[in-house]
Amino acid sequence: QVQLVESGGGLVQAGDSLKLSCVVSEGPAATSAVDWFRQAPGKEREFVAGLRWDADIVNYADGRFTISKDNMKNTVYLQMNSLKPEDTAVYYCALKTFWFSRDYEYWGQGTQVTVSS
Repeated sequence: QVQLVESGGGLVQAGDSLKLSCVVSEGPAATSAVDWFRQAPGKEREFVAGLRWDADIVNYADGRFTISKDNMKNTVYLQMNSLKPEDTAVYYCALKTFWFSRDYEYWGQGTQVTVSS
């Protein structure tokens, strides 16, 4: 059973930066994708950024964020800059075995990010 564990959330002020981490318990298959999502109270979950494990192909919903990975540590990072109060949400990482699939087999428990004005 693959497990994803997020960390790095916290309370920051508007304009600050924060770096989230997502550790994958088992090395993802080359065909995998690991993506970040977020969900604010009362809102639907939304895609933030994603990457394919076997290629330097990334996808962003917001240019203030950067996604990267460390293959040796099985870890995916989300660097968030110039944070705004509207970025406040629980951030989740998710893994799908095939990058072209719509379905994610594994989700982390989430890490809270709160941005004060």
